[in-house]
This record gives sequence, C-alpha cells and structure tokens, in this order.
Amino acid sequence: MKKYKAIAMDLDDTLLTTDLKIAEQTKNTLMQCQQDGIHIILASGRPIYAIEKYAEELELKKYGGFIVGFNGAMVKDCKTNRIILQKNLPMSCIRNLYDLSRENDVFIHTYVGNEIITPKNNQYTEIEGKITGMPIREVTDFVKAIDQEVVKVLMLADPDYLREVYGKLNENLENKFSLTISKPYFLEIMDKGIEKSAALTFLCHKLNINKEELIAFGDSYNDLSMISYAGLGIAMGNAQNDVKKQSDYVTDGNDKDGIANALMRFIFKDIPYPQSA
Repeated sequence: MKKYKAIAMDLDDTLLTTDLKIAEQTKNTLMQCQQDGIHIILASGRPIYAIEKYAEELELKKYGGFIVGFNGAMVKDCKTNRIILQKNLPMSCIRNLYDLSRENDVFIHTYVGNEIITPKNNQYTEIEGKITGMPIREVTDFVKAIDQEVVKVLMLADPDYLREVYGKLNENLENKFSLTISKPYFLEIMDKGIEKSAALTFLCHKLNINKEELIAFGDSYNDLSMISYAGLGIAMGNAQNDVKKQSDYVTDGNDKDGIANALMRFIFKDIPYPQSA
C-alpha cells in the first residue's frame, strides 16, 4: 500500500506551465495517481471558477478530487459539484479596506459573481483577468458595487512596494484578517484564519487521512502554510527562496515537469522522505 493518499498542488507556476497548461507528462502521472486511489486537490488563490477547467481536464469529478479556491476560503467537492466550505469577508470591512488602498496608493479589486470589480483598471488586474479568464468591470463607486459578501480583496502594486505595504498592513490588521502575498504583485486579504493549510486540514478530516499521508506542492508565499502542514512539502524549482527553505524537498521547475518528477520519486519509486543516508 502506498504511503501517500492525497496530493495538493498550487496552480500558477506550480501545476501549470508558463503558458498556463498542464504538461502531458505531469497530467499522465496525476491520472495514474488517481487510478491508484490517491485524491487530487487543486489549491489556488484563484476563484473556483478559474480552477474548474483544470479540474475537468484531470477528471476530478470521476475520481473524487477537490478544488480549494481563494487560498482556502472556499472548497468544492468535484464529485458532488457542491461547495462544502466557504468563509467570506464581512461587508462592513469593505469601506475600510478601500480606504487603506487609497491611503497606501495601491490598486484594489475583488470578485462579484464571475467578474473582477475594480475602481481603476491597471496592469496587475489585467494580469488577473488573463489568468482567470474573468471579465474586468471598472466601477465609479467600489464600495457601493460590492452588494454581497466577497471571499477576498486584493491590493496590487509593484512587488517591492507591495512588500512594504504588506508589512505595515499585516502589523495593523493581523488580528482581523489573513494577509498573504501570492504573486509578487498580489496582496490577498481574507477573513481571519483563512489559509490553504486550514482547508487541507478540513479535507484530511473529511477523507479520514493523516497529514503525514499528504503531499503538497507550491512556489509562493501563500503556499507556505500547506507546504509546512503536509507530511511531504515540496517546493518547485522556480519557487521563492523562502518557500524552498521551508520545504522538505525541492523538485524541478513548473516548465520541467517538477510535479511528475517528484511523484515518480516518492510514490512510484517509493523513495522515503527523509531518505536514509
């Protein structure tokens, strides 16, 4: 019997190649894992809507996989096509977050339905639109346009400046919100306690497996919690250095079948981690 029973992976710069596709070798390896009874979990900062086409490509509905969206704020059971976990930001906080974006001179956007809502379109929101395939709607009154609870709000800026903003906001808001940087120009703000590891804890309980039976792959700061949580946390070769330092193993890059190569090593060749000398 194989040691690992579930595999969680980030999408952008992890599962997906630079051209936002799943490489053939990686896809074939993941399909073999599912045929062997291992659950696949796609865990991304993206909205659920922007992950579903990859879940369909990997046939997660057939094999009983899951989607973790919005960095853990929403979980979908692909087999039943139901949302089984969701935690939103309270609407009362939107005004404060919008004011903070103005005070810190950063862009801001969120999601309502299948649209990206922003008071001012910008190069970073355009990137999000391209990644997710979601239309962008520019609004004159951002706070008024948010007529329902949302899962997260993003602040966006040049990476170096955004790290400064993150440090300041995290110090002031950490008791109310969860803040994480996904891509270097995306600062994501969610309700307190939201992170990928929390969603994976929920799914491990649902699947009746231990975290030691979970492998997690990632490349960026919003992947740190799940890489630390999993029994085997793997950083991509293209990952941020901080992520590599906190991982158990560093595989090849996302354009070099890093996921497939690691799975061949730790599942199909059954090389234990840590490997004995």
